[in-house]
Amino acid sequence: MTLNEVWFGLFVLIIAGYLILDGFDMGVGIVHLVVAKSDRERRLVLNSIGPVWDGNGVWLVLGGGVLFAAFPLVYSSLFSGFYIPFFFVLLVIILRTASIEFRSKRPGPRWRRTWDIVFSLSSLGLAFLLGVAFGNIMSGVALDQNGNIHESLIDMLSPYALLVGVTAVAMFGLHGLFYLAMKTEGELENRVRRLVPRAGLIFFVLATAAVLVTELTDEEIRERYLDDIWPIVFPAAALGALIYGYFMVRAGRDFRAFVASSAMIALLLISGAAGLYPNLLISSIDEKYNLTITNSASQSNTLTVMLVVAIIGMPLVLLYTAGVYYFFRGKVSLEPESY
Repeated sequence: MTLNEVWFGLFVLIIAGYLILDGFDMGVGIVHLVVAKSDRERRLVLNSIGPVWDGNGVWLVLGGGVLFAAFPLVYSSLFSGFYIPFFFVLLVIILRTASIEFRSKRPGPRWRRTWDIVFSLSSLGLAFLLGVAFGNIMSGVALDQNGNIHESLIDMLSPYALLVGVTAVAMFGLHGLFYLAMKTEGELENRVRRLVPRAGLIFFVLATAAVLVTELTDEEIRERYLDDIWPIVFPAAALGALIYGYFMVRAGRDFRAFVASSAMIALLLISGAAGLYPNLLISSIDEKYNLTITNSASQSNTLTVMLVVAIIGMPLVLLYTAGVYYFFRGKVSLEPESY
C-alpha cells in the first residue's frame, strides 16, 4: 500500500467521522420542528446537542486540511470550481450557529419560533448542499486539463445531484432520530420512536433510487462495481446496519441503534469512495483529466511527515472526542444555563 492510498483511506475516514458526528446534529435540526411541540421540548432537542455540536464541525476543518496538504490539486479545483456552493455552505453553517446561540436569549415566542425555523432550515440546507456536492463528485464535473471546473451553479443542480441531496437530508434526519431516541424521554421520546420507521422507509427508497441511478448512468463506476466485490459488499452491509438499527430502536437498545446508524453512514461513504477509486475528481470532459490519488498528491516526503503527525495526533483527538461524549452521556435535562 502506497502513501497515496493510505491518505486516500484516512481522508475518507475523516469525512466519515464528520458525517457521523456533525450528521446527527444536522439531523436533529432537520426534525426539530417535527418532533418538538412545545418550547420545553424544543429546548430539550437543542440541549441534546448543546455540549457537542460545535466540536463536531471541527472534523470538517480537519478533512479540508488533509485535502489541502495531501491532495492540493483536488483542493484547489474544488474550492475554486465550487466557490458559490461553498459560500452557501458557509452561510448555512453561520445561520445554524446563530440560531442555536440566539434562540434562548429572549423569552418572546415569536423570537424563539423564528430561530427554531432558522435552525431547521439551515440544518436541512447544509445536509442538502453536502449531498449535492457529493452527487457532483460521483457523476463528474467539467474539469479541464488545467484543473479548472467549468460549471455554473445551475449545471451543478442536475437531477442526479438533486436526488443525492434529498437522500442526504433523509439520511441525516434518520440519524438525528436515532440520536434523539437515545437522549430524550417521555412523550418526546415516544414521538421520536414513532417517526423512525417512516423516516427509515423514506431513506431506503431514496437511497435505493440513488444507487440504481448511479449504476445505470455512470459506466466507469458501474464497471468498477462489477469488477470488484468490495463496492457491492459495502452497500449491502449498510443496508444490514439500517435494518439492525431499526430493530434495536424497537427493542429499546438505543445506543446500539445509534452505532448501527453511524456504521451505515460510514459504509455508504466508503462504498462511494470505492466506486471512485483511484479517482478523487472525475472529469466529464475527458477521463485523462481526472484527478487521481497519484497525479494530484503531494510529494512523498510531505505525505510521510503528515502520517507521522497523524499517528501522534489522531489518538489524542479520538480520546478527547470519546471523553466529551462520555461526560455528557445519558438523557438530556434542562438546567438554568441550558439553551
